[in-house]
Amino acid sequence: MTEEISPTDLTALVSKGWKVSDDGAAISKTFTFKNFIDAFGFMTRAAIWAEKWNHHPEWFNVYNRVEVRLTTHSTGGLTGLDNKLARKMDGLV
Repeated sequence: MTEEISPTDLTALVSKGWKVSDDGAAISKTFTFKNFIDAFGFMTRAAIWAEKWNHHPEWFNVYNRVEVRLTTHSTGGLTGLDNKLARKMDGLV
C-alpha cells in the first residue's frame, strides 16, 4: 500500500507553486523554460526518475512550457509518490 501525502508536504508543495485540484485528487504545475531544448531536457531527466519509481506523470509540452499533473491512479488520489516526484521535478529545474 502507498502512503498518503501528509498535509505538511502538501502545504510545502503549494508554497512552491503546485496547485491542488478541486477534488483534491491531483496536483499540477506549469514549468516554463528558455526554449524547447531546456523543456525537453527537463522532461527527460524527470522521466528517468518517474521510471525508476514506477510513478509516471501526466504531462503536456508545447515549446518552452511543460504542464505536469500528478496523481496516483491506483489509489484515486494523492500519495507520497506524488510528493516525491513533485519535489524531484522542482529540484530538476
